[in-house]
Amino acid sequence: MLNRIFGLETEYGLLVNQDRPDHSPTWFAHQIRDHLFHAQHRGVLDLHHRGHDEPPGNGGFLTNAGRMYLDMGHLEYASPECQSLVDLVAVDRAGDQLLQEAIEALGFGETISLIKNNIDHETDATFGSHENYLVTRRFPFSRRGLSPLVTFLVTRQIFTGSGRIGAANPQDAWIQVDRLIVPRGALRQRSSQTLMPFQISQRADHIVNDFFEWVQQNRAIVNTRDEPLADPNQYRRIHLLLGDSNMAEVATALKMGTTGLVLQLIEEGKAPAGVELDEPVETLQEISQDQERQWIVRLQSGKTMSAIDIQEQFLAAAREAYAGQDEETDWVLDQWESVLTDLRGDYAKLVGRVDWASKLWLLESFREAEQLEWQDPALKSLDLEYHNLRADRGLYYGLLEEGRVPRMTTDKAIALAMEHPPRNTRAFGRGELIRHLLAAGPAKALDDQAQGQQFFPAYVINWSIFQVDGRTPFPMPDPFKTYVQDVRTYLQSA
Repeated sequence: MLNRIFGLETEYGLLVNQDRPDHSPTWFAHQIRDHLFHAQHRGVLDLHHRGHDEPPGNGGFLTNAGRMYLDMGHLEYASPECQSLVDLVAVDRAGDQLLQEAIEALGFGETISLIKNNIDHETDATFGSHENYLVTRRFPFSRRGLSPLVTFLVTRQIFTGSGRIGAANPQDAWIQVDRLIVPRGALRQRSSQTLMPFQISQRADHIVNDFFEWVQQNRAIVNTRDEPLADPNQYRRIHLLLGDSNMAEVATALKMGTTGLVLQLIEEGKAPAGVELDEPVETLQEISQDQERQWIVRLQSGKTMSAIDIQEQFLAAAREAYAGQDEETDWVLDQWESVLTDLRGDYAKLVGRVDWASKLWLLESFREAEQLEWQDPALKSLDLEYHNLRADRGLYYGLLEEGRVPRMTTDKAIALAMEHPPRNTRAFGRGELIRHLLAAGPAKALDDQAQGQQFFPAYVINWSIFQVDGRTPFPMPDPFKTYVQDVRTYLQSA
């Protein structure tokens, strides 16, 4: 899409299929990571500390220029930078496939399941799907400037949510009211949690603020950390935590594409006015939990609107401003309209395109056939199995095999994206670096560093800069530039 860099970060769940497991999910995560880097040579491990919780060897960059690493004991994959939605879907699926193939190669296929979801039904834990969008420094990054984005994000879950059975325990957060810092729960009376049969978002229950800097506590609709991973004088990175991991390729592309267009509307001062939400966090959860799927929200003006009506306002503004901008933009506009139209009718029309609708249709079909109540544990198992990345077990893949799921990419493109980066962003240059280091033998570099034979690490790689053998660092501040020829020249002169 026009002038936009996209990226996704996916945290995966590992389900150990044993009543009395011999090893923890974290142990399996370490084995999978080590197999990817040491046995399959999919990339090079970090030789430096990336943070207090990321020591050398915790993870590294892959030949497709993305990253695979452990975050608080679970596997996480960060995609390379992408300019197109088709590329983004392919590299996102490539991360899934890399991990699933490693599990099979290790002989763990019957022991563990790789789950691409966002919740643990038993512990109430959540793991994220983080979205990244590059914007210019001119973007109005203030509460007032971000207000249209918050409204859009809160209401977009009607087509981006992955759905879940039940609800999380009430989350709490400390927020600022005037000059006081108080717990959010002190501001309103919480009703007792009644049984929640099904809701459309997995992450909504875990979002407790509209804006906040950190990602693991006080999760916010918009993460305010200023870390552009690019030239800070030109760019800012919009980092979002509230979204669900998607199985449906159309849902992934529509989530990222519509958000990209709304960011463009805000950058150019063309976003709809007068749609500021009264209480964004509460509204996020109310939409998700609305069993009638009316999705009525209250605005700061005191008026009420449906989430569909609000989304249609954003769609109308984007169509007026950007129709014909490029082929992908027109695809997003058409799919956005189609999904909103179908949301006004039978949700079953959305099966294969919207994850919560696909999951609900499967669960309802099973409930009816087996005459089960929503509390039945079998339904929680099916909830998880929708996200199982093993193709012969995952319920999503069953829909795919039945021809119910439209594709955005192909198996051939995914296989290519497992090895190679997009060729129109700086990921191309980084991929060239990773291949060079693999050919030079990263294992020796690790051994030399461990034995203290090198004062400098053999290499240090970050998203926007790298250094080899202690030489002058090579900056890559522009994500739109490939740097591939410059990287080759730099490496040849080593």
